[in-house]
Amino acid sequence: MQGGRGRGPGHGRGPRARAARGLWVGAELAVTVGLLVLLLVAHQLWWTNREARAEARDTVHSLEDQWGASGPGRSGGSTGSAESAGPSDPSGPSDPTQDSPASPAAGDESVAVAGGPQAGTSGRGSAPRGDQAYAVIRIPRIGVTAPIAEGISKAGVLDKGYVGHYVGTAQPGQTGNFALAGHRNTHGEPFRYINRLRVGDSVVVETRDTVYTYVVDSLLPQTSARDGGTIAPVPRSVVKPSYGYSAPGRYITLTTCTPEFTSTYRLVVWGKLRGSRPR
Repeated sequence: MQGGRGRGPGHGRGPRARAARGLWVGAELAVTVGLLVLLLVAHQLWWTNREARAEARDTVHSLEDQWGASGPGRSGGSTGSAESAGPSDPSGPSDPTQDSPASPAAGDESVAVAGGPQAGTSGRGSAPRGDQAYAVIRIPRIGVTAPIAEGISKAGVLDKGYVGHYVGTAQPGQTGNFALAGHRNTHGEPFRYINRLRVGDSVVVETRDTVYTYVVDSLLPQTSARDGGTIAPVPRSVVKPSYGYSAPGRYITLTTCTPEFTSTYRLVVWGKLRGSRPR
């Protein structure tokens, strides 16, 4: 009896001690996991933006140095908010008469390219190499200045804070659709606020020889990631055919993900070329 009573208290304390240790270890693991998650979020939301914006800014400066000419708005950072001048093209979006085929989605911030290479009536020289930065986009309304590179790969273009040009679409100033993609969140997020653009706002694209000014004409708040019609030579949504155009022109298309912090749908902004001038 004495032996049994002696074992009893010790036996009772053992399981309770093990349970307490288990709870303590579990709490430590939960705290560690929580800290790791916070570090990951901080990396995605702050560090990737910091690195990508620095690289994009340096690339803009490098391009300007290569071009060797000064001009208005020369800055590697934000240009600041400003109202665009001048009216938009009087011919706006129209109801479509035919649909363009949808193609498989091309990437997190992109939609599929519909149609083949678009012939142009302006621009010269060979097409840029893959992932090569060759132009600068400036959007005064939302304070964006960023390099434009050929292609929409994440590692080679978008994650560097660049804006990517859909291969196979028109080049700046050409007849057709100069279609671009950019991150909305993380990695510089150059297109985070394109939803704030208004009809009549300017989108300026600078190349080595020419400055092109496009005017925002229409915004498609949400469409499928597979809506390849939005970047067709005559852009028009396949999913929402009341959005888009029915006649050839010189268009620009900006695409990004929506809602924020997801890649479920695409937000699309369209504009038309207002004019160009030599650099």
